[in-house]
Amino acid sequence: MVETIGLKTRSGLTFTADVAGPTDGSLVLLLHGFPESRHSWREALPALASHGYRAVAPDQRGYSAGARPDPADLSNYTFDKLVNDAVEIVAAAGFDGKRFHLVGHDWGGQVSWGVADKYPKRLASLAILSRPHPKSFRRALLKEDGDQKHRSRHHRAFLEPETGKLLLADNAKRLRDGLFGQGVPAAALEEHLGVLGNPEALEAALAWYRSNKGLAADIGTIQVPTLYIWGDADATVGPDAAHDTGDFVGAVYAMEVLPGIGHFIMDQAPARATELLLAHLERHPV
Repeated sequence: MVETIGLKTRSGLTFTADVAGPTDGSLVLLLHGFPESRHSWREALPALASHGYRAVAPDQRGYSAGARPDPADLSNYTFDKLVNDAVEIVAAAGFDGKRFHLVGHDWGGQVSWGVADKYPKRLASLAILSRPHPKSFRRALLKEDGDQKHRSRHHRAFLEPETGKLLLADNAKRLRDGLFGQGVPAAALEEHLGVLGNPEALEAALAWYRSNKGLAADIGTIQVPTLYIWGDADATVGPDAAHDTGDFVGAVYAMEVLPGIGHFIMDQAPARATELLLAHLERHPV
């Protein structure tokens, strides 16, 4: 059974989170990306719970109404704060100081790379969906003959002050057609817009981009067993960045390519992705 609770952290923020599974099971923290929400993990949570894991999927900083410092002050959304949130959410969930599994997609993947870099001994395993290692991503962006710069052109648009209004105009038409135009089911889209489809939440989500223009490319080689899942129809992450991610993992590493799947893997191929996650967790117990 999946419950929705509030997790209050040491920093005084309260994160809305979906949780499932026994409280004494090994923790799996699942971090969503943009422009999604905790609902990305709707199919993964009960599957993880049935295998004895304690699964926790929060709406992250700015997405949770109780964890939404002023996005006009970009210092509230610096990368170190996003990484710290993950560790504090783990503590608030009852696993302070304990090892856990970490799963992240898109921006949640970026945060997960940061957690793995800073706190490798806390992690039993790392699983990343779509978002390549920041250094691989950066290298692909700088390739003269590559297409990653074109794929990432929306990042520049997100820096503009009017972007939030444009994305929400006409019943969030640009969000629906542009960012969700990769085969995301309508029901999933409505769930995510239930979290992000208001000016306050969307401005806070855009502050992640505005406060972290360098995409935290200084993250080093990861020393945690890592699974990287990428869909070969991803419109925003190209093959160069994806296939080179293994160059920046110094521990056991596996890459799984999902044919015909786009960027929003958990909304498009949840059963296959969950199957891969469960096998990865089993290979690397806490």
